[in-house]
Amino acid sequence: MASLRIGQVTTTGNYRENNEDCCVVDQQLRFVIVADGMGGQSAGERASAMAVELIPQRMAQTIDFEAGHPAEVRKQLDKAVEFANAEIMAISEVQPELRNMGTTIVLMARIGDKLFVGGVGDSRCYRLHDGTMEQLTTDHSLTQALMEAGTISAEEAKTHRYRNVLYRYLGSRDGASGLNAVELDAVAGDRFLLCSDGVNDGLEDDQICEILKSGSDPQQTAEALVDAALEGGSKDNVTSAVVFVD
Repeated sequence: MASLRIGQVTTTGNYRENNEDCCVVDQQLRFVIVADGMGGQSAGERASAMAVELIPQRMAQTIDFEAGHPAEVRKQLDKAVEFANAEIMAISEVQPELRNMGTTIVLMARIGDKLFVGGVGDSRCYRLHDGTMEQLTTDHSLTQALMEAGTISAEEAKTHRYRNVLYRYLGSRDGASGLNAVELDAVAGDRFLLCSDGVNDGLEDDQICEILKSGSDPQQTAEALVDAALEGGSKDNVTSAVVFVD
């Protein structure tokens, strides 16, 4: 059975005063979650921290990480996200200073020899397989919706005034719509990046691919991606979690 090595780093970045990103890597390497909070002041920090705490709690109670059935795993992942979404919404309604809080999430869970990957919002997961990189998650952003409708091009989306506006995130009514998790075999040699949008704010996909491909250690690769994103002008918090499948 393939084994995983995981490295992760999160930083406030060059332009923000606080870090609203959170990343959690399970000690048994059963899952990794990246969350990117929003809402200003301490609200975004609270939302992302809640997500990376509550989702693993619920997963631990309901998922058989050794031999879970794929349909049941997807169902329980969605329920874990729904639970966290409801809790974030509930607290935002009773604490005025947290009224607009929300968070994105991107998650990878390992079940036996399978990997499940999904997200809510615009934090992403990329897979490098046989030298080719693909984005496994879909951004729940207005610009992505406009691109899918054929209204704007991918090039226009990069600088569009609505590029950071999300229609789905945890803390919104649509946040409980599910992870849309994809199921993959854990293939030796594959590499994955789970990241907040601070990474792709400073790097093009081909740059991400080159760093992911050239690294020999997941922790060093995660750090290299964050450093390159900051050098590339990222104006956000930057979080990178890199998974090597051996």
